[in-house]
Amino acid sequence: MKRLSAIFALLICIGANGQVSQDVFESYKLQEKRDVRYYIPENYSAEKKYPLIVVLDAEYLFDNVVANAKYYSKFSGMPESIIVGVEQGKNGQRYNDCGFDEASGLPTDQGKSFFEFLGMELIPYLESNYSTAPFKTFVGYDITANFGNFYLFKDDSLFNAYISISPTLAPEMENRLPARLGAMDKKIFYSLIVEGENSSDKNRILAMDKAIKGLNKESLHYYFDAYENADHISVATYGIGKSLDNIFNMFKPISKKEYKEKILTSEEPVFKYLEDKYSMITNLFGFDKSVELNDVMAIYAASRKKEDLESLKDLAELCQKEFPGTMLGFYFEGEYYEQLGEPKKALRTFEKAFGMEEIDFLTKDMAMEKMDALKADFGY
Repeated sequence: MKRLSAIFALLICIGANGQVSQDVFESYKLQEKRDVRYYIPENYSAEKKYPLIVVLDAEYLFDNVVANAKYYSKFSGMPESIIVGVEQGKNGQRYNDCGFDEASGLPTDQGKSFFEFLGMELIPYLESNYSTAPFKTFVGYDITANFGNFYLFKDDSLFNAYISISPTLAPEMENRLPARLGAMDKKIFYSLIVEGENSSDKNRILAMDKAIKGLNKESLHYYFDAYENADHISVATYGIGKSLDNIFNMFKPISKKEYKEKILTSEEPVFKYLEDKYSMITNLFGFDKSVELNDVMAIYAASRKKEDLESLKDLAELCQKEFPGTMLGFYFEGEYYEQLGEPKKALRTFEKAFGMEEIDFLTKDMAMEKMDALKADFGY
C-alpha cells in the first residue's frame, strides 16, 4: 500500500519545484517497491478535472511527455493533464513487467501482475487523491508499447488513447489488434509511430498498420507516422507531440482550415457545429470546457456569411451566459433583430450592449454607430 508519508512528501514537492516529483510506490500486486514520477499541473485545482497520462519507460519518456503536454496545454492544444511515469530501468524490469509468452502471445505471470499494478493500484491511487477526468492515455516504447495493447482486450478498455512507439509485437498481435479494434464500439484514439530503418518487427508493424487502416469505424481515430530519418533508438523522441496534438485535436480552438472545410461546407445550422464540438468534449473528457472566444467569433463569422439568423440568435443567447457583463451577447442579439427586420427591438438591444464592457473587436463606438444608423433610418 502507498505510505501516508509519501503523500505528504509529494505534496511538499509539488509546492516547491514546479509540480514534478519522484517517489516510491509500494505495490501489493508486485510485492515490491517501484520508482514512480508524477507531474501535477502548476495551477492544479480540485474544482477542475484532469485527464491522466500513464507513461512507461519513464527514465527517458516521462520528461518528453511532460514537456509536450505543458506546451500544448499552454496554447490550448489540449487540457491540462496529470502525468504519471513508471521507471523500469533497474534489473531488466521492463522485460519482466511487459514480457509475453512466445507461444501464446499473452503476458507472463509477472506481466499479469504489472497489468494489475497499473489498473488496480497506481491509477486508483491517483483517482483517489486527485481530481482526474475519465479520459486516460497510455504511452509506451518498444516492448512497453506492445504491453499497452493488452488493455484493449478487456471488455472495457482502461485507456481511451494509446501512443505506441516502435512496438515489439507479441505473436499474432498484428492480426489480433486490428480485429479487436474492429470489434470495439468505445471511442479509441490509437497513434502508431515507427522509425525509418528496418527492424525485425518492421514488416509486422506495417502489416498491422495496413489492417487497421482498412477498418471502417467511426469510433476509431487512428494515426500512423513513419519517421524515415529515425532509428530504433532516436524514434523514442519523435512524434509524441504530434500524437498528443492528434488525440486532443477536438479540444483545440476552431482553426481556419476547420472553419473553411467543415463549418462553411456543412448543410446543418452553423451553431450546431459549436454545440456538437463542446458536447463531444464533455462526453469524451468528462468535464465542460469554457467556450473559447475564438470559437464564438468563428461561428459569428459563419452565421453572417451564410445568413444563418437562427444560429446568430442561439450564439447571442450562449454569449450572454458565457460572457456576462460584456457587449458580446447583446450586440449579436441586436444584429439578429436588425437583420430580422425588427428595428425597435434592435435599437433597445444595442442600447443594452452599449452599457456593457467592450470585448475583442466590439467597442462602444460600434454600438453607438448601430444605434445612430437605426435612428436615422427609422426616425426614432
